[in-house]
Order: sequence, then C-alpha cells, then structure tokens
Amino acid sequence: MRRVLVVGSGNIGSMLAHLLVDVGDYEVTVADASTAALGRASLPKAAKTCVLDALNESGLVAVLSQNEAVISAAPYHVTSAIAKAAHKAGIHYLDLTEDVASTKLVKSLAPTARAALIPQCGLAPGFISIVGMDLAQRFEKLHELRLRVGALPQYPSNALSYNLTWSTAGVINEYCEPCEAVVGGKLVTTPALEELEHFALHGVQYEAFNTSGGLGTLAETLEGKVGRLSYKTVRYPGHRDIMKTLLQDLRLADRRDLLAQLLEQAVPATMQDLVVVFVTAIGLKGDRLMQDTYANTIYPEERGGRTWAAIQMTTASAACAVLDLLFDGTLPQRGFVRQEQIGLDAFLANRFGKTYAQHRFHTAAV
Repeated sequence: MRRVLVVGSGNIGSMLAHLLVDVGDYEVTVADASTAALGRASLPKAAKTCVLDALNESGLVAVLSQNEAVISAAPYHVTSAIAKAAHKAGIHYLDLTEDVASTKLVKSLAPTARAALIPQCGLAPGFISIVGMDLAQRFEKLHELRLRVGALPQYPSNALSYNLTWSTAGVINEYCEPCEAVVGGKLVTTPALEELEHFALHGVQYEAFNTSGGLGTLAETLEGKVGRLSYKTVRYPGHRDIMKTLLQDLRLADRRDLLAQLLEQAVPATMQDLVVVFVTAIGLKGDRLMQDTYANTIYPEERGGRTWAAIQMTTASAACAVLDLLFDGTLPQRGFVRQEQIGLDAFLANRFGKTYAQHRFHTAAV
C-alpha cells in the first residue's frame, strides 16, 4: 500500500480520496486546517483524517514524512508552503494549481529535490498540456497550437451563464493574473480577459478569452518550436464582458476577497456541469498544411450512490493518473516533471485517465 497525504478536504480533495481508496492500492490520509471542514467532507470510510495547518512548516513536515507522496488540493495561496515542506521531507509532490508563481517556486526547488515535484496535475493546467504536446509532435513544422478548456453549467440560468464548479478564488486569480503565450515563436505575456473569440462545438455557441496559468510549462517547452501558442478559458457568450466590468471597471480586481464573497452569495453551485476540451494544431506534414483537432465533452459521473461533477472527475482523475504513472516508474522519480512529459496514450490507458477516454481526433487538410 502506498501512503499518500491529500491536503484539502473540499470537492477535489474528497474526490481524490475516493478514487485512490477505491482501487485498493493506496492508504490515504486527508488533511485540512478545519475540523469542521473535515466533518462536512464526503470522505470514504477507509480514509484517515488529520487536522493540519499547512502554514505550520514543522508540523507539516512531520506529517509528510510519514507518507510517500502528497497531493495539494488546498487553495492556491497555500501551495508554495506545501511544496517547500514536501521538498524538506523528501517525498513526491503533486499539485493542481494554476498559479504561475507557485509553479515557479516548485521549479526552483527541483535541483536539490530527493523526489519528484510535479505541479499542475489537473485539467488545465495538466491534461490540456498532455494533449497539446501529443498533437504538436505529429507535425514536422508546427505553425499554431490553440488550447481551449471550460468547466460550465449544463443549464445556465443567470446573466453570467455560470455556476460555481471550482474554487472561486482560483477562478478570480485566473481572470486577473498575466497570461503566457507564444507569439512569433517567442514566449510573451498577455493580459487576462482579452483576445475574445467565439466558436461552436457540437452545435453549442461558446466564447473564449485569455486566462492565466492554463498552459502550465508548455509555453516554455514549445518556445521556438511553434509560431503561435495560446490558451483560453471557454464560457458561454456574454460572461467575459460582465466579469471585465466587475474586475476592471468596478476595480474589484483590487478587492478579490470581496468579489469572492459576492459571487459565493449570489451564484449557486451545481453538480450538473460539463467540461469542454478543444485543442487544435496547424502545421506541415510533409509538404501539406494540415490541421489536427482533439475535441471532448465530459459530463458528471455516478459513483457510490452519488453524483460527482465533471470538473471534480476530470481534475482528480488526472492527478491520480499522474500519481499512478509516477509510482509505476513511467515518470522520473526525482526533480521537476512537466505535464508535457507524460504520453497521452499512457495517460488514457491508465485506470484513472480513462475518465478522458471518450475523445475525438480529427485530421484535415487546411
């Protein structure tokens, strides 16, 4: 039995615990700073629990030292503290963060790491980079790579056309922080909420716009190897304009805690969500200009008598698949591991990665 600590008992932490416990190969402990949060969490009976302040380094290191790996499902502003403690304890570290600063901190720890440090193991960043790299490698010369991902309600009923399916603070952070892209073969920074576009997928109209963190390290990896690389978050039409008004015109980007409170009081959560993954690569195969596209829509899943939201399933399944691939020796056992180092075929063949298996690839001449 592999001993794994999951930090954070929210929606994703609970899903991680269920997935890992259910396969019977993992001894799982779920830690949270709040006793009340642990009490409310829907955790499997076989999971142990631990009240733990992740900002108390000595206490955190002591608990980490009793495990072989830790997965951070904690708020993004706690991620760096967990990474530092895992590095000190010498155990494998995985997280789900989209926060660019946290990932840079993890990367800085890698040269002296005694175990693997694998940030951004969720949907986006995470799986989206695995798909993007797979498509990129099919071309002799890659002109453009477009990555589009969205976690959306199936039945939008408000002006935002949105329900809370993810960390509110995390979403706001994505909407505010600078975004990475590759333009003209060079890594650049672009503003969030800009470069609005519209597209249709399976008969549904969507919009997409720049958000921070979704590319993970892929922009750095493909700099000089692709003419243009972009990542955008997918929403229903009209969402971007309202968020831009709140964050920029009303200056709530400077009062993110207040905006989070407003959204959590006014925008209901839902388990009836869907996840859209839409990746397009354009480039040369031989002397022909070709386009390859990956398109996938993932819906909630029934497990153990309850419904798990699509964003829970995709995020937690991705992290569990990476953990499996790490422990079976497929991935490097020490240092910084990028998501794009993970082969798509190996990921989809994994017992957890099969959550993403209903996908479509399309190839066409341009």
